[in-house]
Amino acid sequence: MTQPVTSTEPRAVLRGQAPVPSRPATGRPTVVIVGAGFGGLRAARALRKTPVDVVLVDRHNYHLFQPLLYQVATAGLEPEQIARPVRAILRRQANVEFRMTEVTGLDPAGKRIVSADGPIAYDYLILAVGGQTNYFGLESVPRHGFGLKDIPEAIRIRNHVLHAFERAMLEADPERRRAELTFVVVGGGPTGVEMAGALSELIRLVLVKDYPRLNVKDVRVLLLEATDRLLATMPARLRDAAAETLWRKHVEVRFGATVADYDGGRVLLKSGESIPARTLIWAAGVKAVSLTGRLGLPTAQQGRVPVAPTLDVPGHPDIYVIGDAAYLEAGGAPLPMMAPVALQMAETAAENIRRRIAGKPPVEFNYRDPGSLATIGRNAAVAYIRGIGFTGFPAWVVWLVVHIIQLIGFRNKVFVLLNWAWDYFFYERAARLITSME
Repeated sequence: MTQPVTSTEPRAVLRGQAPVPSRPATGRPTVVIVGAGFGGLRAARALRKTPVDVVLVDRHNYHLFQPLLYQVATAGLEPEQIARPVRAILRRQANVEFRMTEVTGLDPAGKRIVSADGPIAYDYLILAVGGQTNYFGLESVPRHGFGLKDIPEAIRIRNHVLHAFERAMLEADPERRRAELTFVVVGGGPTGVEMAGALSELIRLVLVKDYPRLNVKDVRVLLLEATDRLLATMPARLRDAAAETLWRKHVEVRFGATVADYDGGRVLLKSGESIPARTLIWAAGVKAVSLTGRLGLPTAQQGRVPVAPTLDVPGHPDIYVIGDAAYLEAGGAPLPMMAPVALQMAETAAENIRRRIAGKPPVEFNYRDPGSLATIGRNAAVAYIRGIGFTGFPAWVVWLVVHIIQLIGFRNKVFVLLNWAWDYFFYERAARLITSME
């Protein structure tokens, strides 16, 4: 879920109309789904042939393909190429109604959610509210640095990076100029690795041509990882290959580098080292959105709601939690906060709602790991699929195909593919615009 609706009164009342009904008037069971991310959207689609009314609620009117958000931040894609209006996606599904509003609370006893536009009643509730950046208590980082979880943040990063080069062109002091051209990415997971690689390629393949008077030797891209490894879920051979590829692409990979503070001009590490840098992009952690703490449901680590193996909340058999907001262990460890988990949980939650309506016992969730992919830039990626690991150009091609297939909307697939082809053959990034966020 994303930016809130500021009104606290029912929207229809403000317009002088009758209030929006809290549930469709068909007499069928109502399934309310909160969140139009991967899990919420998949759950809505999975219920298309079920005799229920689905009310999908989100405070944005679009579904965002988050895995490509870093390409918006590095001027490779425009926001509309990785997002699609929810109403357009579901317009042919007769049993779905979309409501754009902010959920503010939950009344389990009354079987309704509380929103900025009034209560919404449910018979079954699926909470697919997603995650947000986890700064691990470092309050200075969100004040002076950047997260990467939604479109406004990606556009701010793009504006900031391009502004840094413009400021460097006008900066006479060499130390300040080097600080302007030092870009720190924190976190060695897939997002951090992909962001660092894409940022380095933007600078060294594209911006170096736009700013020929700047010395490229003044530019530094650092990837800071607090542990001793990148891409922790992958085998050691692939982790080492990713680190080596990043070094070849002029990304300085630093292990055991834990950020202690950031004031907008210097990154302070726990070791005491200080790195002059005007840019810090945080990709080091994720947690459930803060809404989970306001719903009156129990929470576990990272603010996630513990669920039974059938994905319902203990004591609330009509409430399901899926995706990043759900805490469920498999093999003694919590399931990862990734899109494949949310997609598979959505299918199980929808199936269990169908079974409860039919008076059948629910089924337990069984996660099937589809593998891991991470691109490190042009012709470089690492892949681990069904126990087989491979790197380089073949992994990069697999990454391209998988992401094109997963994008929603034919238009988005075509435009992203055309952009990638243009970048590949002409070493260009079309979206190098400094735009206002007002």
